[in-house]
Amino acid sequence: MTRINSRVLKVASGLGIASMLFASTISTAATSAAAAAPSWCGPKKITMALTDGFGGNSWRLVTTASAQAEAAKCPSVKKLYYADGQGNTSKAISDIKSFVAKGVNAMVVFPDAGKAILPALRAAYKAGVVTVPYRVFPGGVAGKDYTAFIGTPFAQAGQNWANWALKALPKGGNVLFLSGPAGNSQGTDEAAGFWGVLKNHPEFKPIGVQPFEVTNWDPALAQQVLTADIAANPKIDLILSDFGPTLVGALTAAQKTGWKIPAIAASDGNVLGCFWKSMQSVDAFPMMTVSTQNDHARLAIDYAVAKATGGKLPGTVYPSLPFEDSISGKPKPVQCASNLPGDVYLSAQLSGAAQAALGKK
Repeated sequence: MTRINSRVLKVASGLGIASMLFASTISTAATSAAAAAPSWCGPKKITMALTDGFGGNSWRLVTTASAQAEAAKCPSVKKLYYADGQGNTSKAISDIKSFVAKGVNAMVVFPDAGKAILPALRAAYKAGVVTVPYRVFPGGVAGKDYTAFIGTPFAQAGQNWANWALKALPKGGNVLFLSGPAGNSQGTDEAAGFWGVLKNHPEFKPIGVQPFEVTNWDPALAQQVLTADIAANPKIDLILSDFGPTLVGALTAAQKTGWKIPAIAASDGNVLGCFWKSMQSVDAFPMMTVSTQNDHARLAIDYAVAKATGGKLPGTVYPSLPFEDSISGKPKPVQCASNLPGDVYLSAQLSGAAQAALGKK
């Protein structure tokens, strides 16, 4: 998978364009922002930081570039720094402390390590930095341990999958759910949302490990898990995945053995959409996706900038919305940009071409 360079990247809004992760997108946004700044962009000049606990895959690369492009819309943001924790909790904590010492006014944090990051967030907040964790709940209380948490209702993704399943599989069936690391809150909440909708529909039955099979969102492990589940469960009618692109290798390998691909409900990715299109004349199957939510980072940026610059505060919840549906075609039919790499997310605001260019930096 595409990796983000481990060095700290320094992004200047309208300055130092060559150092930007994706220069042309950000510089264009910054130019237009000068004419009409968004409501969340206040007049106070600030520097800010964006940190990841782990930045080493294509989804993070696109999400980081989306956040940087969003910050560049506000001319009050004079500098935006970035750091990748590289999956090392100690480094992620050190990155936060370093930016506090550097004197940034605001910080947006993807706290992959969860509660282990809370003391560093609290220290940043107590030091007067507008501190905004997002997506992974770090524990603690907003206004005491950090400024605000910008979350997303992962259960909503499960609910969207379930409502589609009722239409796609009116007779029900056996449901297999593949998620990330054991115990991750995203998969747990999605499973709760899915089965909450179907609590009065016994025709749908869970199979495999509950609440989900562990894949660590890794394609190789997903293939191992699916192969084992197929052997243990001859009849699978619906597969759920909260990182749809990891399914493609597993589905390809299984289909070559003569196994018929069941209905799929997942998160979007160009590789998954193109796989679905390639299968229509071979082994057609229904599929729907929810947005993979790269733009969740944009809302976190908006909130942090608004709080630090004196702009209008946006909300604190980023919705989980349907993206593709092969049956209804709403809100979109299945998308495939065959001229672009597979690790592009067409539900993101950042164009597919712009995402593809990131991997060449």
